[in-house]
Amino acid sequence: MSKQRSQSSDSGADGDGEFAGTKDDALPSHEVTEGAERAPHRAMFRAMGFDDDDLSSPMIGIPNPAADITPCNVHLDDVAESAADGIDGAGGMAIEFGTITISDAVSMGTEGMKASLISRELIADSVELVAFGERIDAMVTVAGCDKNLPGMMMASIRTDLPSVFLYGGSIMPGHHDGRDVTIVQVFEGVGAYAEGEMSGDELDELERQACPGAGSCGGMFTANTMASLSEALGMAPLGSASPPAEDESRYAVAERAGELALECVQQDRRPSDILTRKSFENAIALQTAIGGSTNGVLHLLALAAEAGVDLDIEDFDEISRRTPKIADLQPGGQRVMNDLHEIGGVPVVIRRLMQADLFHGDQQTVTGRTIAEELQQLDLPDDDDIEAEFLYPVEKPKEDEGAIKILSGNLAPDGAVLKATGGDEFHHDGPARIFENEEDAMQYVQTGEIESGDVIIIRNEGPQGGPGMREMLGVTAAVVGAGHEDDVALLTDGRFSGATRGPMIGHVAPEAAVGGPIGLLEDGDQVTVDIPDRELSVDLSEAELEARQDDWEAPDPVYDTGVLAKFGRDFGSADIGAVTNPGVIQRQSEK
Repeated sequence: MSKQRSQSSDSGADGDGEFAGTKDDALPSHEVTEGAERAPHRAMFRAMGFDDDDLSSPMIGIPNPAADITPCNVHLDDVAESAADGIDGAGGMAIEFGTITISDAVSMGTEGMKASLISRELIADSVELVAFGERIDAMVTVAGCDKNLPGMMMASIRTDLPSVFLYGGSIMPGHHDGRDVTIVQVFEGVGAYAEGEMSGDELDELERQACPGAGSCGGMFTANTMASLSEALGMAPLGSASPPAEDESRYAVAERAGELALECVQQDRRPSDILTRKSFENAIALQTAIGGSTNGVLHLLALAAEAGVDLDIEDFDEISRRTPKIADLQPGGQRVMNDLHEIGGVPVVIRRLMQADLFHGDQQTVTGRTIAEELQQLDLPDDDDIEAEFLYPVEKPKEDEGAIKILSGNLAPDGAVLKATGGDEFHHDGPARIFENEEDAMQYVQTGEIESGDVIIIRNEGPQGGPGMREMLGVTAAVVGAGHEDDVALLTDGRFSGATRGPMIGHVAPEAAVGGPIGLLEDGDQVTVDIPDRELSVDLSEAELEARQDDWEAPDPVYDTGVLAKFGRDFGSADIGAVTNPGVIQRQSEK
């Protein structure tokens, strides 16, 4: 966004030639805009069209990951411009700067997917650095594709600057063969094509119709999950997550975010005033109730760790057990984020949870009001008037328990994560089919070697071993597309896309690369996946596992130079959010 405004000729000096201070000296930007010694700094700003009014105003940063690499982000310049309009109109100085992004859908199924989780860390690092280096006073953090969202919120937490989180919105569904479709149907179509269940022409037609425009993937996948959770955390205003990317209401949300950032500065309202143990409990309750992505576990753990809030992976299971699943959205259901938007968005879900005493309504939000007070401010339909087939009453839920399950056992001493997209009674025993990487597993599925009863093991894809903990929508969708959604399990120390469905268990910790039990498995070992008992185990004695551990040798790092080598060295375990912040890792290790 260009800031080429007409330059002001107004003098910043008073009658005696002294430069009068006009900005609150408690604001960081005071250090680069006030006083005679800052004339060179002001000259730089004037080169970009800023005038005296701007320079005397709070400097509000707009980190913006706009890019042509993904539809999730292709429109974010327009979103950021609306936020800047709100900032300018409220009397602030809008400063936009860029960050990287990685398209998970484009990198999915390739070696490039290892960059995805790293991008979360790089986004947080880069926004923190710019805010620190340029003495930014506050931020409106803009996000589109999956890792943008936690990365931006992590940066707000680290800097603890007054911040408003702003989502770019989701894509509208495509239409194919009389039904709404999203990118997940294309991935599953690849598996169906490999099995001869879909023709090449039909796959081609599906490909051309699934993604009709700008916005993040439309189901309750990772981006929409994290956008929803930003409301529950209080980092974004209620109702801001669901407006579609190309809807006029999305730009109204953006402009309001800019105005709100000035209010946060004036009231000195910061993330540390908002984020508490209860706000994270709220986020987990919402995640489990809507069937949110397993990546939400990883990212909430990371956000809590950055905020110094005590949160453990077992907390997700405890909250999920008492919180019913009441929304039936893709990938488990058929509906998308826009369907939820049309009945009131995330606030209608929060309202139902709060009325059932499953959500803390007394938690503060970025507006300065509590969740309960915010709900009173919104023009929502009466709960009794909502007749959506995909949103259930708490008393008669889709499932009695939430969608997130934390499994443990001798294969995952530090836990593993499953999102139940079917029933809660799944139990599976089968032989392990071992693959040292995603590519070999994908070949196994696509060549038709997969058999009913298999337990596919994909290891050395964890935070350090991958490095980067690849998502594996390609292979999980291929398993489902090949007709094995209910009779084949898959487990990995890597991750899954929010679009994954079926008995797919990720985040197995400790990971194989550091000697976790998943790295000790051999072909044919009998593995048990039991959702009711939350069990992930192998039928081996402790003595046999210890003997294999004695023979185990750590694999060489996959990369010995460059950014992947650096982050492979620095990542912490998945059970603490796979963070790279050394202070956070040290603090977590001392718990």
